[in-house]
Amino acid sequence: MICFTCNPSIPGRTYTSKVQMIKPMLRKSEKKTQDTDYSSALKIGASQLPDYLPDLRDLKVGLVVNHTSLLGERHLVDTLLSLGIQVKKVFAPEHGFRGNADAGEQVSNSTDIQTGLPIISLYGKNKKPEPTQIEDLDVLIFDIQDVGVRFYTYISTMHLVMEACAENKKHFIVLDRPNPNGAYVDGPIRKEAYTSFVGMHPIPIVHGLTVGELALMINGEGWLHNSLKCDLKVVKNRFYRHDIPYSLPVKPSPNLPNDLSIALYPSLCLFEGTQISVGRGTEFPFQVIGAPQPNLGNFKFIPESIVGMSKNPLYKGETCYGVDFRRRSVPRAFTLEYLIDFYKKYKNKPKFFNGYFDTLAGTDDLRRQIESGLNENQIRKTWEKPLMEYMEMRKKYLLYPDNSAQ
Repeated sequence: MICFTCNPSIPGRTYTSKVQMIKPMLRKSEKKTQDTDYSSALKIGASQLPDYLPDLRDLKVGLVVNHTSLLGERHLVDTLLSLGIQVKKVFAPEHGFRGNADAGEQVSNSTDIQTGLPIISLYGKNKKPEPTQIEDLDVLIFDIQDVGVRFYTYISTMHLVMEACAENKKHFIVLDRPNPNGAYVDGPIRKEAYTSFVGMHPIPIVHGLTVGELALMINGEGWLHNSLKCDLKVVKNRFYRHDIPYSLPVKPSPNLPNDLSIALYPSLCLFEGTQISVGRGTEFPFQVIGAPQPNLGNFKFIPESIVGMSKNPLYKGETCYGVDFRRRSVPRAFTLEYLIDFYKKYKNKPKFFNGYFDTLAGTDDLRRQIESGLNENQIRKTWEKPLMEYMEMRKKYLLYPDNSAQ
């Protein structure tokens, strides 16, 4: 367990005044040789109840959770309530508490039918908890499954909740979870001019961090508003390595239904800033790409409105031609191959990119490089120095073994 604290405002605890950067260590009962089967032994942060339950006794708790916040087959909310923890309210990110809202859809405040707890939406106009929404709480817990990509907005929600906690002197606990794209780091670093809700941090597209490690980085690098520091605790995963494959037990959002879509997401999501469909409106989103242009590929699909997944998909009702990735092996890399190829094939090149592309990429360089005809290797050379600098910074916040950081 690593603690980063700045505000000793909650009684009954001992705090440190700076990041304790220690190498990941196993408990005595967990000592393993190099042939440890990390995949089968892995335990998520939420399952380490003795590591955080004592911090919650007699305190009023808010949970930043969604449908992925499971402890076995039971939701964290139900687990904590059954253990007598005073859970007072739930804060839900994009896609809602139950994970059935479309991307970008307005999610309203409501009440959880099962528990009667108030649910406060952190997506739409109210992305950051208001002081009045957390004034009756002592501690907020974040337990949401991420996919390790800069523009996946759960980490943006985490940032804003950390900021609210720092401003209002509330304790913040991250229950860490594995990163299914955590074995590598790649892509351009976001430039300051392109700061947005899909790019809050100056990190690459594939950042190679768990949410707990990223929380430490946000705090340690002073990225909260006015360089505030959050009173933060990270409850670590046990027996986790960045290089082990991790298959999510539940889809993290409506349009990432399986391992293939999650692995392709870093590369294919950039197409959302173009005139190319990523399969929203089908049962296989982020596993195909195409548009109503026959020269783009032999595979055909027709996007339709699907409740809980995509109400108004791009090219609804139109036949799209493109590529089907479902018969390919799951990739473990970020690539520009498909983006460059489709740009070359697209007939109306001035219209290929839309205004969202630079926001997703975190820079206007990538669009300009593709438009100018640079190949992937040439583009990658422009990332080398910033990525090396990021990798050095990343080492300070790693909680788990990682071959790429050696």
